[in-house]
Amino acid sequence: MWYVSTRGMAPRIDFEEALFSGYAPDGGLYMPEELPQLGRETLHEWSTLSYPSLVKELCSLFIGPELIPRDDLNGTSGDTGSAAIESVQGAKNVDIIVLLPKGHCTKIQELQMTTVRRENVHVFGVEGNSDELDEPIKTVFADVAFVKKHNLMSLNSINWSRVLVQIAHHFFAYFQCAPSLDMHPLPPVEVVVPTGAAGNLAAGCIAQKMGLPIHLVVAVNSNDIIHRTVQWGDFSLSKAVKPTLASAMDIQVPYNMERIFWLLSGSDSQVIRALMEQFERTKSVSLPKELHSKLLEAVSSQSVSDEAITQTMGRCWQENQYLLCPHSAVAVSCHYQRVDRQQPSPPRCCLAPASAAKFPEAVRAARLTLDTPAEILALEHKEARYTPMRKGDDWTRMLRDTIEDLSQRWQRRFLNLPA
Repeated sequence: MWYVSTRGMAPRIDFEEALFSGYAPDGGLYMPEELPQLGRETLHEWSTLSYPSLVKELCSLFIGPELIPRDDLNGTSGDTGSAAIESVQGAKNVDIIVLLPKGHCTKIQELQMTTVRRENVHVFGVEGNSDELDEPIKTVFADVAFVKKHNLMSLNSINWSRVLVQIAHHFFAYFQCAPSLDMHPLPPVEVVVPTGAAGNLAAGCIAQKMGLPIHLVVAVNSNDIIHRTVQWGDFSLSKAVKPTLASAMDIQVPYNMERIFWLLSGSDSQVIRALMEQFERTKSVSLPKELHSKLLEAVSSQSVSDEAITQTMGRCWQENQYLLCPHSAVAVSCHYQRVDRQQPSPPRCCLAPASAAKFPEAVRAARLTLDTPAEILALEHKEARYTPMRKGDDWTRMLRDTIEDLSQRWQRRFLNLPA
């Protein structure tokens, strides 16, 4: 399996190189050169698998033996950072650098990242939003020699491997919801995807292309660039990011839309390169008519307000005694709207990305009570530690200097040299 950049100006690479990377050198994102096509027999076989086994079977179509990176670089809008830290904290062969947007996460999300006192965890508190902190990461990954020298990779959905694993979400959801795999044709299932950077949405589009009969509904908060793109082909920035209760989705530049555009354009990297370079220059692009039509075939969309989020959290609790996180509520709000309009539809699954325990402010806004886990309560009593990235600082230089320093530590460690 070979991987190519969506912008077509970088050499194709194998999975190992795709894993140890972020953005491609030409500014694009890596995608498989070809997608496996799955028939009814394979879907039948996969439908009986546990989730871990399903992930393994899916990944085996795209990669060889698993590889363990040494250095990780991760920009987060809230949830990815703490999950990434949890997966590698204390590991002897990995350093992780996390950029968190100060003031744009909940307090608990920040504490989950800033209170981890492990030698291999390095957290920057950025005076900027999620879109702004992605810029220095993109600049660092554009330096191919630097990336190779320091064995850098990204752990968020810039990296193909993150999107790859998310494809399994859609297969598993389909197998849980499809009434029967003995029907001809296979029955459709609707999957509602709450999203910010559109990684899980890109995964769903890939699953569609592989032969999974799902229809995707993309659910966003008031930062509605994806909704406007789906509805009217208007891929353009608003004046500013709007703070919402679903803070991890407070994103204006959903970079994985580039993967979706590339996929739906028939892998036309020339068109995508022109489209994305124009967007980077002008912050506004109207999709070509044919591309917009293909997007409408694959995806429908909904934008959900904070008021709808809290109403949905309250309704779900009243009807099911299930406490939604605000991001999950964005998806379930779309479901309720369709139910209330009595729209005929196939079976529907709403993806739920996080625990409500991380978002006590949203729970209070919904006039609900939260039984906070002891682990979360303990965070309040831990010392927070992070390095500030302030407005006016050279964020790219700070990142590069940190990475250089970590590499020097590795060299001293392996060569048994004094510090």
